[in-house]
Amino acid sequence: MADFILETEGLTKEFRGFVAVNGVSLKIRRGAIHALIGPNGAGKTTCFNLLTKFLDPTRGTIRYNGRDISGAKPADIARMGLVRSFQISAVFPHLSVLENVRVALQRRRGSSFDFWRSERTLDAFNDRARELIDWVGLADFVDTTAVEMPYGRKRALEIATTLALEPELMLLDEPTAGMGHEDVGRIAALIKRVAAGRTVLMVEHNLSVVSDLSNAITVLARGEILAEGDYATVSKNPEVIQAYMGAGHG
Repeated sequence: MADFILETEGLTKEFRGFVAVNGVSLKIRRGAIHALIGPNGAGKTTCFNLLTKFLDPTRGTIRYNGRDISGAKPADIARMGLVRSFQISAVFPHLSVLENVRVALQRRRGSSFDFWRSERTLDAFNDRARELIDWVGLADFVDTTAVEMPYGRKRALEIATTLALEPELMLLDEPTAGMGHEDVGRIAALIKRVAAGRTVLMVEHNLSVVSDLSNAITVLARGEILAEGDYATVSKNPEVIQAYMGAGHG
C-alpha cells in the first residue's frame, strides 16, 4: 500500500458491445506525476470517468490507498482525497475568482454549495482563498469574474478550486488543451508546483509537457495498455509510434 496510491485490476467498460476500456491494470506510485496518453479514442477519458466513479466499471477493481473503492460514489471518493479537475473548465462563470475558491473551500468543510450562507460565514474562508489564489499566480485577478478571464488563467483558477478540496491524488484531464505556448508553459510550471507533496495523474495530449513533467507514462490504444515506462522508453516503442502515427508514417 505504501508504494502505490491507486491501483486498478482488469478495469473494463463496455457500452452496448463496444469495449471502451479493456482489462486496464494501472499502478500509480505515490508522489509521482503519472501521464495517461494515447491517440484519440484510446479510452483515456473513459478511464478517468471510471476512476472517479462518474462511470461504473463493467468489470475490474479500483483500489485507493489500499481500499477497494469500486463501489463508492463520486462525492465519497472526492472526500477521500481523490479529486478531478475537468477537461471543460469547471468554475462558476459569473462568480469572481475569490468567490469561486471560497465555494470550493466551503465544500471541503462538508457543506454542500450553500449559496444562501451569510457573507460572514464565507468571509471565514477569505484568507485561505487568497493564499490559494496567490499560489496559482492569480493575485491580480481576485475580483475578476471568471467568465472575463483569459482561457489559461481560467485553468489556473480551476486548479485553485481543486486544491481547495485538499486532494491527495489530483486527476487532471487535459490541463493544457487549447492553450497558446505561453499559457502551456505557465500551467506546466503550476502542475510541477502542485505535484510537490501529492500525486498527479493526468491525461495530456501535449507530448512535450508529458516528457517535461512525467515520472511515469501509461500509453493506451483501443482501450488497452500498449506500453508503460518513462518518456524515453515509451517514445521509442515501435507499437506506440505505430499507434500515434498510423501505418506508413514511420
